[in-house]
Order: sequence, then C-alpha cells, then structure tokens
Amino acid sequence: MPVLNAKVASLQSVLREMQQMVVCFSGGVDSGYLLAEAVAVVGEDAIALTAVSPSLAPEEGADARRLAEQLGARHVLVQTHELDDPRYAANPINRCYFCKVETYEVATKHARRFGIPYVLDGFNVDDRGDYRPGRKAALERGVRSPLDELGFTKNDIREAARRIGLPVWDKPALACLSSRFPYGTEITPERLRQVWLCERTLHAQGFKVCRVRYDDVVARIEVEPEEIPRLLESSLRDLVVREFRAAGFKDVAVDLQGYRTGSLNEMKARSAEVVSLTASEC
Repeated sequence: MPVLNAKVASLQSVLREMQQMVVCFSGGVDSGYLLAEAVAVVGEDAIALTAVSPSLAPEEGADARRLAEQLGARHVLVQTHELDDPRYAANPINRCYFCKVETYEVATKHARRFGIPYVLDGFNVDDRGDYRPGRKAALERGVRSPLDELGFTKNDIREAARRIGLPVWDKPALACLSSRFPYGTEITPERLRQVWLCERTLHAQGFKVCRVRYDDVVARIEVEPEEIPRLLESSLRDLVVREFRAAGFKDVAVDLQGYRTGSLNEMKARSAEVVSLTASEC
C-alpha cells in the first residue's frame, strides 16, 4: 500500500520535527498508534497522558497503562472532574465539549510544565463526519491532530497499527460511559457505575461489542446483530436479567437492530424494534 507507506513516512517526519509532545492517550487504536509512532521517533520525549474519571470504565484506564508500558512510553494518569461541572452533568447535546475542555487544559498545563511545545490527539479523517463538540475544545487550545492532518482514515490506522504489531489494532471503538445516556438525562457517578456493571456482565459472557443504553428504569442492550440470538437464549437471558436488576435496573430490553452509533437519538422512535427480556415475567 504505497499511499499508506507515504502517510506513515510523513507522520514520522512530522513527529521528528516536533521533537517533544504530549499525546492524549485513551488506550484505543487511534491514540495508541499515534503514541507508538511518537515513541519510536522521539523516545522519552513523547509523554502519554490519560484522563481518568467516573465516565471512563475502570478497565480502560488499566488497559491504557499496560499498553503504554508495552510501548515503553512515559505515562501520566490524571484525574479529571467533569462531573463537578453542572454543564456537563446536565448532559446537553454538546456535553463532550465540557469534558474535552478539562482534558485538554490538563494536557496543555502538563506540557507547559515540562516545556513541551505540542499536545496531540488521535482525531482522524473518519471523525470529521461525526458530530464531535469536543473537536471545538481541541481547536481552541491548539491541540494538533497529525493523523487527520496527514489524511489517515480509520482503516489506515488499523492497518498501520497491525503492521507494527500494536495489540489494539482491531480493538472496537469505545466511547465514554456518559454516551449511554439520552441527552438531557442527568449523569451521576452512581448511574455511570450502574451502566458499567451491566456492560461488564456482557463482556464476561463474550460480547466483545456491546452497549447498555440507559432509559430510566430500563436498560436497552445493543450487541452485534449476529449475536442477538445468543443473547435471547433462556439461560443467558436469565443471567443477564438477574445481574442487571442487581445493578439497579427494573426492566431489560434488547435492541433488535443491534449495535450502532447514534442510536440514543432513535430511542423513542424505535421502541417497536426492542424486545423485552423481562416482559414474560409480568
């Protein structure tokens, strides 16, 4: 793939020119690949920074730490407190902006403290088509996105990551736990933990891609379409209902369309395409 080879070479050249950088690092494939290339080019002059808060599943912070260690990167875990901001907790449509403002401010302060001129993130070409209010926060604070600047698509990143043996090259995209809540539904640490416990149950049963959408007392499950029949099997269904109720939900439903981004915007309109796992008990 000559085009991809050229993009990789350009990325390495840009990183070499920067010399020092803080990489906003979630542990996913985008920021993970960027960090891997940065460490390969400038070594310890690349610092990975991971923001940790109740909106991040605990295992994601641990996974980020392990990956940074594998890459030989200097790694900083910082606590962020976006839930203390009522503008974020109210969960408006631009919620992500307030989260990213705090994350990027922490990253830029850290960079200034060490005399580092650049803060980078993993934003890429495929992200341009999504509604991403957090992008505004990055632009306001001068955060650079070299993958986007050089035309890397998501497929480019996965292929380049696979070539260098990055273990997360095929890791599914993960959004923060706050993305499970319909806009306007207040986000609290307790509700975030409720969703996390339920998703952990599904992961433990082998569902690699899953979301638990919060709808007051109802949990709406999304898994890959081909996995839906397994989720509806009686033995697994009973386990899921039991664990979800223990976490605090009254009812559990499965979205028959399966996992997709932006589905919370459809929640009310698509109620006919949801099957309840608890209706038979009524």
